[in-house]
Amino acid sequence: MRTVLVLMDTLRRDVLSCYNPATDVQTPNLDAFAERSCVFDNHWIGSAPCMPARRDILTGRYNFLERPWGPSSPSTVTLPACLRANGNFCHITTDHCHYLRTGGEGYLQEFNTWDYYRGQEGDPWVSRIDEPNNMPETFYGRVREQYQKNRQLWPNEEDMPSPKTFQSACDWIDGNAGADDFFLMVEAFDPHEPFDVPDKYMEMYGGTGELDRDYFEIPEYKRVSATDVNKGAEYYLQRRYKALVTMTDRSGLVGSSTSSRSAGCWTIPWSWSPPTTAISWASDDYMGKNYMHLYNELAHLPFIVHFPGNARAGEHARQLTQAIDIMPTVLEAHGCEIPADVCGTSLVPLMTDADAPTRGYALYGVHAMTVNVTDGRYTYFRAPVAGNQPCFEYTALPHTIRKKMGSDCPEEIECGRYFKRTKYPLFKIPCKKPAQIEGATPLAEVEQTMLFDLESDYGQVNNLAGKDDHAEQRMIDLLLRGLEEHESPAEQKERLGLA
Repeated sequence: MRTVLVLMDTLRRDVLSCYNPATDVQTPNLDAFAERSCVFDNHWIGSAPCMPARRDILTGRYNFLERPWGPSSPSTVTLPACLRANGNFCHITTDHCHYLRTGGEGYLQEFNTWDYYRGQEGDPWVSRIDEPNNMPETFYGRVREQYQKNRQLWPNEEDMPSPKTFQSACDWIDGNAGADDFFLMVEAFDPHEPFDVPDKYMEMYGGTGELDRDYFEIPEYKRVSATDVNKGAEYYLQRRYKALVTMTDRSGLVGSSTSSRSAGCWTIPWSWSPPTTAISWASDDYMGKNYMHLYNELAHLPFIVHFPGNARAGEHARQLTQAIDIMPTVLEAHGCEIPADVCGTSLVPLMTDADAPTRGYALYGVHAMTVNVTDGRYTYFRAPVAGNQPCFEYTALPHTIRKKMGSDCPEEIECGRYFKRTKYPLFKIPCKKPAQIEGATPLAEVEQTMLFDLESDYGQVNNLAGKDDHAEQRMIDLLLRGLEEHESPAEQKERLGLA
């Protein structure tokens, strides 16, 4: 068995024609791939943002219930480790710069081999002490000096990190054309910000007009009304995002070598866009990610699976699925035993049975913020109590994004065995605020518990919390069930006002 898993960071489902026939975004390769594959209509984020979501994939468990962004744990049984133990070769190629940051350690090393292409976002790559000569004088949003240094090293599209990542994957497939029993994970950071594209792609979406400043590629994570961004600039940024989606599609893997060479190969392009990772241009004034409720624009994700033998090609699957389902699916496909601690559900039965059950609910969220649940009909955002306490981070390695956990309260850190499944003792670290939010006040945006009926209100504008007691109690019961079944820290119920 051969498996290819493709991730495209920040890819929203509403830009793909297989989900939104009215989209104006050009993605011919993904469109063709969807026609040959099974499109999953009810796929949801689990843990957000970037590295928590990857841990969900690689462990088959929710990350966000017990910790924020952080390294691979020595207690964790991972997908590549299980595959390797059963004679499969595992390779990853990526330009995702967070793997080499503090808080992203240990994931690449789970694979037999890995390729990494540098330069995305704030990757500390080009070493130049002086300010680069391409820093804009006027701009909207944010400007990363390090990225401005990095981008000087790719004069052509093929030199950019994401195209190089996809080319690397194609070369790997070519070089191992006769091999079997492998797992190839391909990660494109794009279409993540900064929305940096050659002008030819902007010309496909109206050119570079509508902007009265020199530079706008990275939005601030805040409400538009709290910035100086006007409608013209906002529209310009949206078009840059569309242009980058098209560039990523054209340089991507799913429409090129894999599709022609992988007969009998499980090709699972999984694209995630948390709110958190999909940029939000929501009608309720939000821009960016990571600080607001996980609305559908951000949490309801694209997921397309090419089964062996073109099974279910062109069909849509309605069942609830999440990233934690990828690990057991791949393991079963490769004939490997699924570890007892894996909480995801294998999707292998769906290959031959369109009515095969998956899960009755999906939990999702960002650590230390709301805990959310959906049954496919309703979405329920359970807000924390005032003060958001008690709240802790549990980890064997006390790193989070770009910093160390507990540095503000080292005397309060405890150590012990808090979960039955962990083989190593863990640090229990008081959490004063969500770890991955810098310069924002996210808890102020999620103070209200919210309930939405997606059947009549997919745009999530009519909050039914406190109005539909029957539906709300049902979702509370599902949330409590999820916390119990996934061995959530005991204090989560108290933090959410459910104890």
